Amino acid sequence: YSNGIAVEGSGKTVFVAGQLGTNAQGQIESDSFGAQIAQALRNVVRVVQEAGGRPSDIVRMTWFITDKGAYKAEGAAIAAGYKEAIGRHFPAITVIFVSGLVDDRAKVEIEATAFVNG
Repeated sequence: YSNGIAVEGSGKTVFVAGQLGTNAQGQIESDSFGAQIAQALRNVVRVVQEAGGRPSDIVRMTWFITDKGAYKAEGAAIAAGYKEAIGRHFPAITVIFVSGLVDDRAKVEIEATAFVNG
């Protein structure tokens, strides 16, 4: 499995695998829903940047969320984390509620696609 793959063409399409709210050592530092989303978004951006892109190159994201209530309750924290990582760029986003993720402490997994113009 890979955190990202780039496909060359008239630009570069970057496919970012699902990112959890983990730090560089692969550990979840917070059980806060908003904090995990913010970290997962930073992880997505890091993969896009490693492929030569910017947050504004992200064209699609799918969010897998384990707790609909927390998602609704922590709107302000989610918005703040999103603004910090992505800014005022709004790609197509789908949010899917799931019963669990690979890591039992994980509350969110975010995958993305970016197009980096050559």
